[in-house]
Amino acid sequence: MQLIRVSRRLALPLITALAASPIQAQARPDSLTLSCQEAAALVNASGAIVLGTGPNIYDRYVREIRFCSGAEQLKAEWVKTRDNPQCFIGYTCYVPSRDNNLGR
Repeated sequence: MQLIRVSRRLALPLITALAASPIQAQARPDSLTLSCQEAAALVNASGAIVLGTGPNIYDRYVREIRFCSGAEQLKAEWVKTRDNPQCFIGYTCYVPSRDNNLGR
């Protein structure tokens, strides 16, 4: 019974501290602030990463097919960076269909 009292005594301050502290969102990297080499290296090192490419614009970029789901394929991607308007940084994953021209 004493173990439960200790746990409750510790739990209340912990819950109060968590409720009082603001939850911080993790900022995503922005290609516009990176050099082409930095952006490509970030995708390569991460394997898969969500990267901002402009105000309120972002996508998930991957290094290779193993970071995609089973039915997805790779599409090469070029994004604007601080020093290059057409920087190859890796790939995006997409599901090919008859309705898109990506699968041809």
